[in-house]
Amino acid sequence: MNKPQIILIKPQLAENIGMTARAMMNCGLDDLRLVTPKESHLSDKAISASSGADEILKNATVYNSTREAIADLEHVYATTARRRDMIKNIFTPEAFVKEISDNTGILFGPERTGLENDDIALADAIIEIPLNPKHTSLNLSQAVLIIGYEWYKSQTSQPDKQLVTNKTKVASKEQLLSFLDMLEKKMDSQGRKISPEKRPRMIRNLHNIFNRAELTEQEINTLLGMFNLTKD
Repeated sequence: MNKPQIILIKPQLAENIGMTARAMMNCGLDDLRLVTPKESHLSDKAISASSGADEILKNATVYNSTREAIADLEHVYATTARRRDMIKNIFTPEAFVKEISDNTGILFGPERTGLENDDIALADAIIEIPLNPKHTSLNLSQAVLIIGYEWYKSQTSQPDKQLVTNKTKVASKEQLLSFLDMLEKKMDSQGRKISPEKRPRMIRNLHNIFNRAELTEQEINTLLGMFNLTKD
């Protein structure tokens, strides 16, 4: 699996390292590399902020320079919100995951300043997260989470929409139509005076309302009880 390595260059706060580990675990990433962190990634603050992702912190590797951290990689991408005076391809996170291959690392800069030009010069391309031009600043772990999430989505297959029915299931059309037939009879039995001209449209509206609702068997039974309808 082409998991990217997350490389934090000179991170300043242990809490941000811990929250980065948490974001990584959320997205199924596990290779964390640190270049001269200001605070220990194994401190209580970092472990607490990782919220259960301390395994990533314990397995993280610390390097003395960016060059050392990327030496074994084949492809390196730098994340930055500022256009630099360099000629490089710029990818959105979504486009990046279509390009990723084995032995790929992603560089993230210090919280206050971002990546230095010398670090960006070591990268093959740039990943730029599209944000409001008036405010593009992200917390370190937020940036990792956004890119990690795009990668995770590319590795999984999730339906765009799903109805969670728990212990019941969606009612069949026969069940739904039977309910609507009984609802019509109930209305008629109560002496509702509906003109012949309006009745077809009213019935169509009822069908549209209840078909759109994706009723479950349990919900139909609830409605039957509420309207005191029977199959007799």
